[in-house]
Amino acid sequence: MNGLSTAFILLGLFLLGGVISFAKQGLPKGVIVLLGVGAGMALLAGVLRLEVWN
Repeated sequence: MNGLSTAFILLGLFLLGGVISFAKQGLPKGVIVLLGVGAGMALLAGVLRLEVWN
């Protein structure tokens, strides 16, 4: 696991926490969906950059 994959995973988890927080506050669904897509993309990028696949 290198530093960049760790950063992507941590960023994704941070954004996922934002999704949960925004949903509890009742913010518009568009904002929550956009943040959720960003969180998913960051987590996916972090997982795909892991060096366990080689």
